[in-house]
Amino acid sequence: MEKIKQFIENDTGKDILVVVIIVLVGLGSFQLGRLSKNTVNSGIKITYPDQEANAIESLNSDNYPNVLQKNLGLNLGNFFASSRGTKYYSLGCSAGKTIKEENRVYFTTSTEAQEAGYELSSSCR
Repeated sequence: MEKIKQFIENDTGKDILVVVIIVLVGLGSFQLGRLSKNTVNSGIKITYPDQEANAIESLNSDNYPNVLQKNLGLNLGNFFASSRGTKYYSLGCSAGKTIKEENRVYFTTSTEAQEAGYELSSSCR
């Protein structure tokens, strides 16, 4: 203990102690920075070759049309509406961006949307 006290009280010992503390603080800061980085780990995705065929057979397309269209990459159409609303929107219209995907109903033409009882949103004209 006496040797350590003498080393720390010495000028060169103080300088070495300061350098060691600076290095340790630097390393600690670097590691904390790495820990705080938000990395999204998507995990492992398992796919099967006949997955699309099973999805079509397991779901009734009358009950889940939007789910099938989204998951299988089918043509969704040029217009969409909320299943809970009265207005329809074109795909390029920003007014319909707040509608959740699971609540969307898609139409290929504006006439088809109007026949279903929807009217064009005033912000999409």
